Amino acid sequence: MKSNQQFRLLTLPILTLFSVFFQSCTSHKSSEEFTGSSTCIECHAKFYELWSGSHHGLAMQPITSKFIANEIQTNQEAILMEKGYYTAIVKDTSLIIQEVKNEQITNYEVIWALGGKNVYYFLTALDGGRLQTLPLAYNLNTKLWYNNPASAIRHFPQMGGHNTNDEALPWKHRQYTFNTSCYSCHVSQLSNNFDLASNTYQTNWKESGINCETCHGPASEHVNAARLAEKKGVPLDDLKLIVTKTFTPEQHNASCAPCHAKMRAITPSYTPGDKYFDNYDLITLESTDFYPDGRDLGENYTMTGWHMNACAKAGELHCVTCHTSSGRYRFKSNDLTTANKACTSCHSEKEEHYEQHTHHAISSISPKCIDCHMPKTTFGHMDRSDHSFRPPMPMASLEFQSPNACNLCHSNQDAKWAQQQLFKWKKDNGYQDKTMAAGRLLVDARTEKWEHSNEIMEAIKTNKYGEVYTTSFLRLMVTLDNPQKKEAAFAALKFDSPLIRSAAASALYGFTDLETGKNLLKAAQDEILLVRLAAALPLTIFDQMAFTPDEQTIIQKVSNEYTQSLITRPDDWSAYYNLGNYYQNTGQTEKALISYETATKLAPDAILPLVNSSYLLSVNGNQEQAQLKLEKALLEDPMNEAANFNYGLLMAEVKNMDAADKALRKVLQVNNKNAAAAYNLAIIVSAKNPDEAIQFSKNAMEAAPDQPKYGYTYAFFLNQSGKTGEAQVVLTRLINLHPTYVSSAFLLANIYEKTGKKKQALAVYEKALKANANNEQVMLQLQQNLERLKRN
Repeated sequence: MKSNQQFRLLTLPILTLFSVFFQSCTSHKSSEEFTGSSTCIECHAKFYELWSGSHHGLAMQPITSKFIANEIQTNQEAILMEKGYYTAIVKDTSLIIQEVKNEQITNYEVIWALGGKNVYYFLTALDGGRLQTLPLAYNLNTKLWYNNPASAIRHFPQMGGHNTNDEALPWKHRQYTFNTSCYSCHVSQLSNNFDLASNTYQTNWKESGINCETCHGPASEHVNAARLAEKKGVPLDDLKLIVTKTFTPEQHNASCAPCHAKMRAITPSYTPGDKYFDNYDLITLESTDFYPDGRDLGENYTMTGWHMNACAKAGELHCVTCHTSSGRYRFKSNDLTTANKACTSCHSEKEEHYEQHTHHAISSISPKCIDCHMPKTTFGHMDRSDHSFRPPMPMASLEFQSPNACNLCHSNQDAKWAQQQLFKWKKDNGYQDKTMAAGRLLVDARTEKWEHSNEIMEAIKTNKYGEVYTTSFLRLMVTLDNPQKKEAAFAALKFDSPLIRSAAASALYGFTDLETGKNLLKAAQDEILLVRLAAALPLTIFDQMAFTPDEQTIIQKVSNEYTQSLITRPDDWSAYYNLGNYYQNTGQTEKALISYETATKLAPDAILPLVNSSYLLSVNGNQEQAQLKLEKALLEDPMNEAANFNYGLLMAEVKNMDAADKALRKVLQVNNKNAAAAYNLAIIVSAKNPDEAIQFSKNAMEAAPDQPKYGYTYAFFLNQSGKTGEAQVVLTRLINLHPTYVSSAFLLANIYEKTGKKKQALAVYEKALKANANNEQVMLQLQQNLERLKRN
């Protein structure tokens, strides 16, 4: 008897990508409504003085002779990078970054400086209206120039056998283009003015730096009303301005977050006072820019850690509690009592028992609360404070290589020493255990090791580790092929956190059953825009005729919101990539291909638009163009997993098995846990090399134990190679784990029948009948085989 299993090559699922960028926090108003900070000085001279010299006020400033004389030094040797030498020089009254490459000298005039707290970045004008961040930056602490792209390399910890490599981007890469990324946190009332047809910018702004109207809104009406009130000698009852004094803690945090979060915008503008998640998404620990314990690894700003902050969750604490509106720290002092007021106003018992709490004597060098609970780490020559407020966790340093406050101060000691001190002081009462458990599960999810997937799903259902971890788990579960994750997502959709609800809706992509549809329809009507948008893409793969007219209206409305949110940034290639995904899901092939083509136009080195367009071309019978797309992708990145996977499948489809073999082996070089690649490779090599087919199918089974077809394939090849006993063991285990996967039962019964074990074969069929009582077609086939076997 032949197995009824048919081997089919698998296709790559559509991937959704969200780029991270920063956005102006002012509403879409005409430039005439904004007056600039100069009008504020008339009535608010003190505040103007405080603001104008602050890091907010000087977030971006022009290069002048005064700046050159007071802020930088240029007596430094050239720096070698990108096969050229770069030097900062002063020529006449201009600051120049000079490039010497291939015996050619190019001078880039510096016209703007960004930053000023730890470093200065510098901008020059390039073609197409682009302002480009120059390759040399200046460290204000060391008074030295340095290689800026190299400073942005993430040194990811290597964990769980999973390697994540990073390398410096070319300095002219689009991510260093001011118009596309960093502009909105350094200037006020900006208009990007990107023209897609010509791929050019005519960017302008009202004022450099972050001005008063960034937080208070357009001031023209306020200024006019104030002048009129003064003229009449009457009080100004209606300020005609956004008054931040009345903000709730949530509104304060939301107003600061646009520039102090690793996020993505979902609307074209933000008005202070609006809800954060009606305008932005927040990147969480699915990003390897965070250590598994949630500490910052890369340039993450503060908001993700803030959402892990127990003090922020429990009380009235917000950004302006500790910082002024101009960005200064309110409690900066050498006096211990004054410096600690930010914390001791709530935690007075810690102040009363300082030495017992800290195990440090009170002295001129005593650690402040923020030294232990907000330790500073450095990335890209910039210092960042951890805003999660958690205590030192040397165990996380030992296991995850993340920094801890003890060793940042006691740099001559290691994390093992720090942990021993905690034991000595009897301080380690298990407070690290919860974070360590969450971090370990996160490592598993990041590296797609799903042995503890049940624990992860239970953590999601109970929100055991808080909204940041729950969100991260939900986002990482996209690679988990387990129908049980649906129940975890259903539970998460009921949580108060919009961040969790949005992640839960996204996690339901791929499920098309009635219950999922009902849950997604509810999410599509959520009061928070982020949650509604997350439901839109999963709903596109449903049969729309299964919904009532009213439900179809809801889906159409949220689909419109979704497509509008994607083009929030018309110069962002990932927006068009995601738009292509939407069109592909809704059967609009031509629009999808156009969107992918636009993404490629904006980012020729982006792989995913090429991969997805190749898939569309292939399924529509244009294998030749599909092949060209994938070959272009592989030219950009020869070891790209997705491109090689799809290329391997395409080559198998056109019967070029050697090329398919080569491409799929590359996939496994990059990711030896890619079960689909191993499975397809097993099929390809089975005719020529049965032993390799066995090994590859075994790898597929071990990489995805929840997928019974991989285990079945392994057993099939074992049996085919005469290893019948081993095949029986595998099939018996599969039947116990996946009783409704009848291919295993048919093959095992067939093996027993051929070896004369009629009793065992009958038992297999009878067990399968009980497990598949609700499947009429399968029941009929099983009964026919059972009756035939009994007759013989």
